[in-house]
Amino acid sequence: MRTRTAALALGTAAVMVLTGCSTMSPGANGTVTLNMVESLTNPARTDLLKGLIADFEKQNPKIKVNLVSPPTEQADQKIQQMLQSGSGVDTLEVRDITVGPWSNNGWLYDMKKDLDGWQGWQAMTDNAVNASKDAGGRTYFVPYGFYGLSLFYRTDLTKDAGFSKPPATWDELLKQASAIHDPAKRRYGYAFRGGANANSNATAIIEAYVADRIDPANGFRLTDGKTIFSAPEAQDAMETYLKLFKEASPKSSVSWGYPEMVEGFSNGSTAFLLQDPEVIATVSESKSVSKDQWDTAPLIAGPSGKTVQPLATAGWGVAKGSKHKAEAVKLVEFLSEGEASTAFTKKNSLVPILKSATEDPFYRTGPWSSYVTMTENPQKYQVVTQPRGVDWWTEWQQKSDADVQKLILGKTTPKELLATWDAYWTEKWQQEK
Repeated sequence: MRTRTAALALGTAAVMVLTGCSTMSPGANGTVTLNMVESLTNPARTDLLKGLIADFEKQNPKIKVNLVSPPTEQADQKIQQMLQSGSGVDTLEVRDITVGPWSNNGWLYDMKKDLDGWQGWQAMTDNAVNASKDAGGRTYFVPYGFYGLSLFYRTDLTKDAGFSKPPATWDELLKQASAIHDPAKRRYGYAFRGGANANSNATAIIEAYVADRIDPANGFRLTDGKTIFSAPEAQDAMETYLKLFKEASPKSSVSWGYPEMVEGFSNGSTAFLLQDPEVIATVSESKSVSKDQWDTAPLIAGPSGKTVQPLATAGWGVAKGSKHKAEAVKLVEFLSEGEASTAFTKKNSLVPILKSATEDPFYRTGPWSSYVTMTENPQKYQVVTQPRGVDWWTEWQQKSDADVQKLILGKTTPKELLATWDAYWTEKWQQEK
């Protein structure tokens, strides 16, 4: 999955200005002004949100919305500053990696009671409803969509290599990618992730191999309470994954992160890519690969024929310090319903939250259809929640990325890597008790 990190904060003066906006009393005509802050900012997305906000304001003439759009690299730190101050933000973008620390610090408002009886729940998929609740049943955000993995593949290269269909398992992926791999022709089997966020694809194959015994509430835990990294199947998974690098991936992929992986597939040099749906738009615009040369397939499975979809998500929440919580919740409801939700998921290439999407031709045809297949077959494509909200998630990413580098450079073995990961998570969970 693509990593989006926060860095330096914006100036204090900007925070003070915004603080002044949100603490203002309703205007003389009873108008309330909300400050809404987004996190994953880009120009097209901001323009889309402004359009949706304009529609909301037409329907709610007594509510005005001031959209704040910090640069993505600074956004989460900026939002944290505003939340710490207790004012300056009403509605905000909450991510699965920020909801934990922000709610633990008492900065987010639990919308559960406000949303009791809300008709929007009936229109949502089970994944969306479940993702809106934490372990204690609290609702700190309503998801606007999901980032879920699927397999991007070259239809022409797989056919030329003698395969009638895309791989359905990791073993089949290794077989097909190895058959296609020909560095002398600058043709590579797999766009391996060896650089930034390398841990995500490594844990994806481990989760697939232990799919029969995984805890859906914690994708790093087995049903017996042990870590997934302690399972014998995990070693089989990592040995397969290491072969995929050695036998079917370009040597330069030792340092590939999101941009390089996507470029490797969209420029036509690699045959397989494991990535999020946002890449559909990127590959569709490629001048090196035509639309009849590629497609997507459901996420590949482990030996049991099952796999695990670790859905990453984000959504809209309300700050606990907001003076206008009722209006802020109303904005969250609007953005999570009907045309507003559909427009946002389509234009941002997200797995949708609404059940109606499964009947939408946009999702049922072409490269989006693999996501519908996974949604309609939850027993095979099991959805789990990874512990991305823990305070040490960033620390884990840094450690595990470095460990994957050591593995593919031959400085450690699958067995040694898994032993350190097992010890790491076992210790962290014991400290929580």
